[in-house]
Amino acid sequence: MIDLRRLHVLRAVAHYGTVTAAAQALHFTPSAASQQIRQLARDLGVDLLEPQGRGVRLTPAAESLLAHADAIQARWEQAELDLRADHGAPAGLLRVTGFPTAVSVLIAPMAARLGERHPRLSVRILEAGVPQSFDLLFEGAADLAVVEATPHNPPLSDTRFDQQPLLDDPFDLVVPEGHALAGRERIDLAQAAHEPWIAPVPESPCRPHVMSACGAAGFTPDVVHHALDWNVTAHLVAHGLGVALIPRLAHLTPHLPITRVRCAGDPHRKLLTCTRTGAHTRPAVRAALEELRELAPTAVA
Repeated sequence: MIDLRRLHVLRAVAHYGTVTAAAQALHFTPSAASQQIRQLARDLGVDLLEPQGRGVRLTPAAESLLAHADAIQARWEQAELDLRADHGAPAGLLRVTGFPTAVSVLIAPMAARLGERHPRLSVRILEAGVPQSFDLLFEGAADLAVVEATPHNPPLSDTRFDQQPLLDDPFDLVVPEGHALAGRERIDLAQAAHEPWIAPVPESPCRPHVMSACGAAGFTPDVVHHALDWNVTAHLVAHGLGVALIPRLAHLTPHLPITRVRCAGDPHRKLLTCTRTGAHTRPAVRAALEELRELAPTAVA
């Protein structure tokens, strides 16, 4: 018989990449986590970890076991949902996470609507970046996340998560008022090729989108300033320090002397909803997803 607690430790090692990181997430010591995996290996009669440089990696047997483990986790999730079903009425606690713009524009109004329509449902919101949102879902500390699609996300084929498209968020070129491009209804991004640029910081999930959009227009932007927050970017633009691509979903400080200009080809980022596999059938999660789908079309209008 497989000990599901030990199996969860192995799943955590696969998710976080190291025994130490998995142990920290599970509130174990590294030695305790290693012991759990060694005991699981003894129970099954196979090696689950093998040396790789100064660390370890999963063996082919462990990879095979994880495919079954993810299916077991999804079935267990469904069993819990079935046992706690309350005639289909959204009730209890719903934990939602998302990056700052998603919280402001989508998750907050969603939570307000749910509070009005389902008084027995309690929504708790945690602002978190994309990688942390996936970690929270994996750990069972969140039920629903709104994330950006990035090259570093788990693939859509990852059986642990159910990732679904929510909306495409276009990028607008933001320029100071009075700029030569400010009066245009739509521009080819190449027209801004010789401008000084303000770009997201290198670790931002939006930076690849900005650089790719410029690359598709045939140039590499001359980035002279970096910012993490879109409103900081907007203030830099307002002071004439450069131009920037900013998502339409980002609500900027009112009355700044800046102008948004739409771009030909509609460069954009994709936003996704994400749950653990099987969790979308829970009444509370299903109600939240319905509210998000209603809000999405008007959010980027």
